Amino acid sequence: MDRVFITGASSGLGRALAQQYAARGATLGLLGRREDALRELAGSLPGAHRCYAVDVRDRPALHAAAQDFIAFCQGRVDVVVASAGISAGTLTDHGEDYDVFKAIVDTNLLATVATFEPFIASMRAAGSGRLVGIASVAGVRGLPGAGAYSASKSAVVTYCESLRLELAAQGIQVVTIAPGYIKTAMTAHNPYSMPFLMEADAFAKRAQAAISRGASYTVIPWQMGVVAKLMRLLPNAVYDRLARNAPRKPRKAV
Repeated sequence: MDRVFITGASSGLGRALAQQYAARGATLGLLGRREDALRELAGSLPGAHRCYAVDVRDRPALHAAAQDFIAFCQGRVDVVVASAGISAGTLTDHGEDYDVFKAIVDTNLLATVATFEPFIASMRAAGSGRLVGIASVAGVRGLPGAGAYSASKSAVVTYCESLRLELAAQGIQVVTIAPGYIKTAMTAHNPYSMPFLMEADAFAKRAQAAISRGASYTVIPWQMGVVAKLMRLLPNAVYDRLARNAPRKPRKAV
């Protein structure tokens, strides 16, 4: 029976992953900002689970929750998924967007680091475990009006790659999942078409399979993986012509 700790569990991808793992008999540590949503989720799942109403940007509180779950699992946690993430349009020439930019980077990147930190020692002692970072196809190339989100998700990919190399000899696997467009509250208000839009439960099933086999990097759905590879291969001049007038995510306070 897996013991799985998931951030961002109160909604979106984190909630879908929690449902997927619980259906397979896992014991879960569910962390999110909204206690009512976490309690409702835990009550709907088979098994006994721990809930932690914590903002992932609060590193001491996040670490305290992790330590509590490690103790609850008698020192051994099998999978940690850093799923918490936020998104909004940002423009560097609008000074008021700086705080939004910082919130996105703190939540999407630095909180991933803070999520993994407390679990490494016990995984090292066990000689096994999987740390899972949730990136995004939006991190493959910079998107106009999404500097914070694209940068943070690109950084998750390279951070997880560094960590994968650091921990490989200790038996700890690092898995990066890069979603394309998944039907969640985060994507519900995007003012543009979303190719290969996937239901969250279908995403979670494929993500769980990739985590289980220890895949180093997986794009879900696979069609967006093809798109991502093509985007990466385009010369800058061609990419710039195609993308500079792409539709933009609305700016807002986070």
